[in-house]
Amino acid sequence: MAVKKVKPISNARRNYSKYTFEELTKGKSPEKRLLTKKKEKAGRNSQGKLTVRHRGGGHKKRLRKVDFSRIAKLNIEGTVTSIEYDPNRTAYIMLVTYKDGDKRYHLAPEGILEGDKLLCAEKAKIKKGNRLKIKNIPPGFSICNIEMFEGRGGQLCRSAGGGAKLASLEGKMAHIELPSKEVRLVSKECFATIGVVSNIEHSNLKIGKAGRKRWMGKRPQVRGKAMNPCDHPHGGGEGATSIGMKHPKTPWGLPALGFKTRKNKLTNKYRVRDRKGRQVNK
Repeated sequence: MAVKKVKPISNARRNYSKYTFEELTKGKSPEKRLLTKKKEKAGRNSQGKLTVRHRGGGHKKRLRKVDFSRIAKLNIEGTVTSIEYDPNRTAYIMLVTYKDGDKRYHLAPEGILEGDKLLCAEKAKIKKGNRLKIKNIPPGFSICNIEMFEGRGGQLCRSAGGGAKLASLEGKMAHIELPSKEVRLVSKECFATIGVVSNIEHSNLKIGKAGRKRWMGKRPQVRGKAMNPCDHPHGGGEGATSIGMKHPKTPWGLPALGFKTRKNKLTNKYRVRDRKGRQVNK
């Protein structure tokens, strides 16, 4: 999908770009049965206290019920009715009408077109948008919306342009190379979708102005060193002072900026290589 630069008629729009939405189905409103309300909490709890900083406001959104698993429609062929925009995610979604009359939203892979036929089955044709078990996908193919554990639905590679490479099917588990270059072990009985997620050029989009961030529900952030000592560990001092401590910290005193937060050592057995190319100790 193309990203369009706007005319620099003002400073706010000088570095502003937007989507052309040429891939979307024209004049199609969302399926009402698959919409739910999304309550905006604005970063505050029931007592009105801030629990999440730098969030609040923004345009109203409605949640689309996206089926990441597709197991409920196993061996039932569906037709892509429309390609639609989803304000809650970076990727596009597709409305699929199945032969039994049911309609569902799924993640749209790149290049999918209105009217295409799709199928979710244990073994199906290797075709963009089809969903099948990893053991039946030839190595080297790009896959997305990958299950980490059987029956949980797609959990990996769900954002715009996301796609992993099926590296190997040797042994009991499949080797999958993620976009970060990490190699992970996944059961061959898990399901995955052929192709990469739509809206590949999302990373080329330039926000351009602060107001556009406010539309997204993101409020301004202030540097810790610009605050008072009572508000942040980095605060205080005269003029443009440095942090003044051995390691950067969060407002609550926890280490920040480069501190490793991964604590789940139990899942290391599913990691073959990390994103820097180092072998993970098992």
